[in-house]
Amino acid sequence: MIAGVCPAYLPNIHYMAWLVSQKEISLITDNPYQKQTFRNRTEIYGPNGKLKLTIPIAHNKTKERQIDKKVSIHYENGWQKNHWKSLEAAYRSSPFFEFYEDDFYPFYHQKFEKLMDYNIALIEKILSLIDAEVKLILKGKAAYEFNDLIIAKNDDKRENTNYNQVFQSKHGFISNLSILDLLFNLGPQSLEYLKQVKN
Repeated sequence: MIAGVCPAYLPNIHYMAWLVSQKEISLITDNPYQKQTFRNRTEIYGPNGKLKLTIPIAHNKTKERQIDKKVSIHYENGWQKNHWKSLEAAYRSSPFFEFYEDDFYPFYHQKFEKLMDYNIALIEKILSLIDAEVKLILKGKAAYEFNDLIIAKNDDKRENTNYNQVFQSKHGFISNLSILDLLFNLGPQSLEYLKQVKN
């Protein structure tokens, strides 16, 4: 039985560790959209500590709950520019930011209409960069879903093994941030690290 999960925005380390432990997974497209999840938010290590980045979504004009695949991104407040500036401020001095910069730059300068398409494209890019062989299947529903991985309130319970972070000397080690924190700090060692994470 293939397990499934909702696509998250720049998923955290535990999400990605679970993902790379599977040979193939279903990316669930037809669940009702829920606020307070990692569908449209991620957390990075900024100069002042943990920083939440949120993608604004276009509000549904009807009272019906939207399903994930129909949720549109709202672009009027310039969030892409703000997120990219935040990533640069957080990771410009990390060991591998310049190595991967060109891979992520387009995601903050081109527009995607749907949040789900954006998230999936980012996940595919990340899997490619870390050389993880996981087959992704788009599916409306799955019998076996791991959607607790995208619930933001569960995040503080998950601890990771220490690795060097840019601002660690100022604020200490922060666990389970976006996969970008791991990628920009560990580079090609990221996959090996993820394989050691216990979910």
